[in-house]
Amino acid sequence: MALQSKHKVDAAFSMSSMTDIIFLLLIFFMLTSSFITPSGLPVNLPSSEASDIVMQEITVTVTKDLKFSVNDRVVSREQVKSELTALLQDKKGQVVLHIDKEVPVEYLVEIGGIAAGLEANVSIATKPYK
Repeated sequence: MALQSKHKVDAAFSMSSMTDIIFLLLIFFMLTSSFITPSGLPVNLPSSEASDIVMQEITVTVTKDLKFSVNDRVVSREQVKSELTALLQDKKGQVVLHIDKEVPVEYLVEIGGIAAGLEANVSIATKPYK
């Protein structure tokens, strides 16, 4: 006399929910990584109370030893205007300035003036107060 259960328990594990979670995490990290774009040159950003995240189309970086880069491409001070002109050709864009806090203000004004003269929206990258 063999007793058998009418309800068999299947020991298989369904991976469909796990793949959904992994896919959502992948999308999340891909989207958030576009907000954080480290510049090619190391810069110590100034702090501010209102530190907004903007989509960075074009970045201009100036280090404390006055090295300039446009979109992670190191250029000379004289080449900044020609690089921005080529990148902003026939469109209005967003230019984010990554200026080290030890750089004199004249360089900030000069590069901001170049970008504003090309009808770009200019913003300054800062880090929030701790």
